[in-house]
Amino acid sequence: MKLVLASNNQGKLAELQAMFAPLGVELVRQGDLGVGEAEEPFRTFVENALTKARFASQHTGLPALADDAGMCVDAFGGLPGVDTAYYCTQFGYEKSDANNVRALLEQMQGVTNRRAAMVSTLVAVRSPQDPEPLIAVGRVVGEITTEPRGSNGFGFDPIMFIPEFGKTFAELPVEVKNAHSHRGRSAAQMLALMRERWF
Repeated sequence: MKLVLASNNQGKLAELQAMFAPLGVELVRQGDLGVGEAEEPFRTFVENALTKARFASQHTGLPALADDAGMCVDAFGGLPGVDTAYYCTQFGYEKSDANNVRALLEQMQGVTNRRAAMVSTLVAVRSPQDPEPLIAVGRVVGEITTEPRGSNGFGFDPIMFIPEFGKTFAELPVEVKNAHSHRGRSAAQMLALMRERWF
């Protein structure tokens, strides 16, 4: 089965492709099918993911999978949340993972409550009008480090310290991270939902 991934993020594609391999699902990035990015006007992960999935399905005629994920920092009332990918741009930096990490560390200087959650909301639709989208949410709670550690992963992985492992996500082997990350957890739920309802 071919599923269009409503993202052009190579890191997400690689992670999700590995996780969905047991179902025999082939993920194809929407950009590889000539589809641009959907608008993301909403303030919740689930609304944005649903919008992206419907958009990708509408423009390709394929079932679609969308992920909206982000960092929710307790000290900032859950922000940056849905604005995670563009977090650094509000501080004058060009959009990039490295600049997001830099900006967050700068904003966290002197902040003692370093608790944060990484959240991944996956939404899958069979068609643009699917009345029963599959929705899976994965959440991992950790702490923001004071400096980047490790070279695996992407995004905020180098500064997201996971107490149960005593390491940042970027210090973990890829297969361990994938099994225990926010995206790993939402993907495991999504696989179960797809098996139950689609296959």
